[in-house]
Amino acid sequence: MKTQRIVVVGGGQSGLAGARAARDAGLEPVVLEASNRVAGSWPQYYDSLTVFSPARYSGFPGAPFPGDPDRYPTRDEVVAYLESYAAGLGVDIRTGQRVESVQERGGGFEVRTASGETLTADGVVVASGSFANPYVPLLPGMQGFTGQAMHVAKYRDPKVLADRRVVVVGGGNSGVQVGYELAEVAQVTLAVRAPVQFVPQVRGGRDMHFWLTTLRLDLLPPQALRQLIRGTPVFDTGIYQDALSTGRLDQRELFTAFDGDSVVWSDGSREPVDVVLFATGYRPAVGYLAGIGALDANGAPQHRKGVSLTHPGLAYLGLEFQRSFSSNTLRGVHRDAGFVAKVLARQLRRRP
Repeated sequence: MKTQRIVVVGGGQSGLAGARAARDAGLEPVVLEASNRVAGSWPQYYDSLTVFSPARYSGFPGAPFPGDPDRYPTRDEVVAYLESYAAGLGVDIRTGQRVESVQERGGGFEVRTASGETLTADGVVVASGSFANPYVPLLPGMQGFTGQAMHVAKYRDPKVLADRRVVVVGGGNSGVQVGYELAEVAQVTLAVRAPVQFVPQVRGGRDMHFWLTTLRLDLLPPQALRQLIRGTPVFDTGIYQDALSTGRLDQRELFTAFDGDSVVWSDGSREPVDVVLFATGYRPAVGYLAGIGALDANGAPQHRKGVSLTHPGLAYLGLEFQRSFSSNTLRGVHRDAGFVAKVLARQLRRRP
């Protein structure tokens, strides 16, 4: 029986998990990574980023995160971990291969890269993440803002914004973490649609991820999560709430508009600011699928639990809440990878 080739688009945590699962399902994965290293978007995150889960909850099955299991790994430690994991997979991984288009060909797919390479494949796993597609909400007057507006995807180090008046838009984990470190060198306000929802990082002497795992909350499907969670929970050891209560970090309702060099707050007051930093998330970077009708009107994948609703043999990994609370995390993506790999294997083996 012919071994089916699967092209995995993306060599970050989701792509590597997908490659492992495809290999274990008897498929032949070929990983195409746009950058020059197999770590996905991790090398591009801001310098001080730490994972929100302890090392013991931040590794793949059979490959525990090295070092102290109770520490919170840094960005560079995650990069090193993923590169080491990739080296031991024993699958075809090609870096410097940015996928430009996926087309249907002869019951399968044709994948073309920016370097001019064309691959035929029986199936495709889309694991290219969202870092390349940062989301910035359109606010009135934004085009005329004379200060600096940027997404956190471009942020690296607080020193470049020292002594500036900075507004960080967004009350999720990244927004709060960046706002907190910027407050060391700048005057910072968190601009949020609703007050930040803090969750204790440690409860009962255990990290919150112990409870998420033990109580199986990590496995809850999106529909159940929507009943339990409103907004984005921010894990906090107490330092963030303390910064807000002492005035070191400010929190205000999102401003309503830009006005020249200023923002207009919800109470109508106008304040000059130097930098507006958007920590407003990302959208899946899957434009290369636009030509086959796999996306909806908003450019989002049409899928159920990561399995395409439009094309047998097409699947997704790393989508937020794809199947559970932990879908888009180091600790949880392997579960989704195993699920979609088994579905793909069944679909491909039924083909004439």
